Amino acid sequence: MYPEDEKPVLTVKEMSADEQPRERLKRFGVSALTNAELFAIILRTGTKGYPITTLCRDLMLSGDNLFLNLERKSREEILAINGIGELKAMQIEAVMEIVRRYSRERFGNRVKVTNASVIYEMMKPEIANLPHEEIWAIFLNQSNTIIGRFKASEGGATATVCDIKKIVRQAILSRAQAIILCHNHPSGTLRTSPQDDQITRNLQNACRALELRLLDHIVVTTEGYYSYRDSSSILT
Repeated sequence: MYPEDEKPVLTVKEMSADEQPRERLKRFGVSALTNAELFAIILRTGTKGYPITTLCRDLMLSGDNLFLNLERKSREEILAINGIGELKAMQIEAVMEIVRRYSRERFGNRVKVTNASVIYEMMKPEIANLPHEEIWAIFLNQSNTIIGRFKASEGGATATVCDIKKIVRQAILSRAQAIILCHNHPSGTLRTSPQDDQITRNLQNACRALELRLLDHIVVTTEGYYSYRDSSSILT
């Protein structure tokens, strides 16, 4: 018997059929595979000294086995994992982008906004798990149907600068009748800051001057959202 830290590393071919990711998928279905095994199916081959199963196990362990944590890793951080080169790093990035795009898809045509949760479900895959703040403006027509989106700014981990003129100008170019502002809090907190409140007031004043409606300002995190329309006296 080998001590725990001296067990030989098995290649996929050396594993029993029940342990091989492809064989497990064939026999038990894709839902039976672990997160690491799913990546092993996609990445297919390992590198010298790092069989694919070991490589993918280390990949997922680097993010506590959560895709949410893996999504936040930069390419440099992924490349730092033993056995992962530039091609595999790009493959991993492509998989995470597929996940984000799938999460944003909706059946049917344009989305009609009836409450804040509609915007939250749309923007959560886009910005909730980012390590930095982004401010987005959602443009709507007279019947509150979304006609466009605009990334107004991108900043640091705790704040970003919001250019109200840029948002209003883009709304006019889009022929929007209403705006919903949203931004993320990388910290995960749903508490708004004085800066958040001031941005909301400034945009509301600009919208009133141009006969646009500011329907809401929504703070997005991975765990939930805060709606100024539902929770604050600023937007009435």
